[in-house]
Amino acid sequence: MSQTVTRPQPVPSDRPTRAIAPSTSEFSDFVQETSALTRRLFIQLQRRPSTLIAGIIQPVMWLVLFGALFQNVPPGLFGGTQNYGQFLSAGVLVFTAFGGALNAGLPVMFDREFGFLNRLLVAPLASRFSIVLASAIFIATLSLVQTAVILAMSAFLGAGLPAPLGLGLVVTIVLLLVLGVTALSLGLAFSLPGHIELIAVIFVTNLPLLFASTALAPLSFMPTWLQIVASLNPLTYAIEPIRYIYLHPNWSLGSVVMQTPFAEVTLLSTLLVLAGFSAIALLSIRAVLRRSFA
Repeated sequence: MSQTVTRPQPVPSDRPTRAIAPSTSEFSDFVQETSALTRRLFIQLQRRPSTLIAGIIQPVMWLVLFGALFQNVPPGLFGGTQNYGQFLSAGVLVFTAFGGALNAGLPVMFDREFGFLNRLLVAPLASRFSIVLASAIFIATLSLVQTAVILAMSAFLGAGLPAPLGLGLVVTIVLLLVLGVTALSLGLAFSLPGHIELIAVIFVTNLPLLFASTALAPLSFMPTWLQIVASLNPLTYAIEPIRYIYLHPNWSLGSVVMQTPFAEVTLLSTLLVLAGFSAIALLSIRAVLRRSFA
């Protein structure tokens, strides 16, 4: 005699079905990954604070030494500046941020060589772009600290300070430049074979980009060929608007901040150039990530 076995039927539940959009979950994971990687960089800085200390001392020395070297130049030689220190402040500010961003790829390169990056990439990351964003946040924070020190030192040396709105625009310009240069440095870190090659690229590009910009002298002092090169240098498009904000309290986005061999450049144009530079650099690093770790 066979016995019929009755299977228990699932009891309907009043609890709503849990539905989480994949995009929301992935975004949460991306934020968590970026936060963890950023915290790791700050822990490294806490253990080796000499990096930040040197990054603050160097621009202060530039301001003091170069300002003293050219303190007796005739008035008006550098445009409407009262002294060379006032002219130099924008150049030191931008070049300091540029130098820090250009070195952003070194920690990633050392992670590659020591094997940490490989272990990180085999982990189920929501996006490898979190590596880029963490480095950008770290470098941007250091740049803001350096910017605050340079602005304070410049004011102490007689260069003055822009108005609050001007200070906000100065910070925006610095962050746009840092974002683009950081992306380029990370792209090199993922593409070059080792840290020796990356350091060589940094040394080769650092000083030429400084002297081929308006950090130390105005465009009018340069020969025609160097004026053309400086007019294509992203550093110039960060230096000149900051310098204009220092010298002109009543600035506007339509103000002409630079006269290049090609055309007059307004404050809004410099912001668009820097934003475009950063966007292109970020798109390039995404392509490098896909190609290198496909």
